[in-house]
Amino acid sequence: MARPRKWRKVCCLPENNRFGPLDTPANTEHFVNMTVDEYETIRLIDLEGFTQEECASQMNIARTTVQGIYTEARKKAAQSLVNGKVLLIEGGEYRLCDGYGKACRGGSCRRRRCGRDFMETEDRGV
Repeated sequence: MARPRKWRKVCCLPENNRFGPLDTPANTEHFVNMTVDEYETIRLIDLEGFTQEECASQMNIARTTVQGIYTEARKKAAQSLVNGKVLLIEGGEYRLCDGYGKACRGGSCRRRRCGRDFMETEDRGV
């Protein structure tokens, strides 16, 4: 029996979940889907300056898992930029932060959309 996936702790949902060229037709050929947990690794590592180890601790997952998620997230961001595709952020296996974690008090949690009870979302095929 396979081990169940561990939910990834995410502090905040993105305020905007769609990015890309303004003149792109609305069909799936022109979209790149990024999960919320992939977005969170980019936010923590590239914006907040966390190491992969610190990011793993914040998200409550292994560092090797963070490394894999981060690699996929960067590929998707590059695909969107280079190929002119719309980047859509949604889905994944995550729970929203409750705002009471040790790292949340340290300022890494933006609290824009935090402080709610944990919410589960289903994996949308990504």
